[in-house]
Amino acid sequence: MSPEILTAFADRFGVFVFAISGGVLAVRKEMDLLGVIVLAFLPAIGGGTMRDLLLGAPVFWLSDTLTLVLAIAGGLTAFLFYRFVSQFRALRWPDAVGMSLFAVTGAAKAMSLGHGFIVVVIMGAITASAGGLLRDVIANEEPLVLKEGELYATCALAGSAVYFAAISLGAPEAIAFAAGMATAFISRAMAIIFGIKLPRAKG
Repeated sequence: MSPEILTAFADRFGVFVFAISGGVLAVRKEMDLLGVIVLAFLPAIGGGTMRDLLLGAPVFWLSDTLTLVLAIAGGLTAFLFYRFVSQFRALRWPDAVGMSLFAVTGAAKAMSLGHGFIVVVIMGAITASAGGLLRDVIANEEPLVLKEGELYATCALAGSAVYFAAISLGAPEAIAFAAGMATAFISRAMAIIFGIKLPRAKG
């Protein structure tokens, strides 16, 4: 599988999964159908939009309308099948999958434009977390990315770093993608299951 096809597939699957997480939150907040679709869009395209604007690249969904269709489909999935998808601990598990996918696709895009390690990992974290931050703020929720020191953006940074290291060491694109995504997802899963948190400042 070519790097371009792999990136496109991961990006679109991430859009769908993140849209579900936004839709689930909207249903939980008892929003109407339009509210569900709007909240589904924020995590689905928000982080990637910010990444592209910062990198000076064309915003990805302007030339890829399938992305918008997938975001709507994710919102409708949450709206119509909330009882099913809510069994997966509402936001956290779909969000963890989307975060791990977006972290690596964001890192891959930055790396493809010739950027170094620092920019690559920051773009991975922004792609993975900025949309979810917007979702939570609009829904008047405490943002997951900032919640009680919970590991979130840290996991995206770790996945992006592993992807960068794998590519730099000459690993095939598919292996680098898998390694980065697994790192981000497993670290996030460990944080959810075992309550692992970053140290908190003491005032």
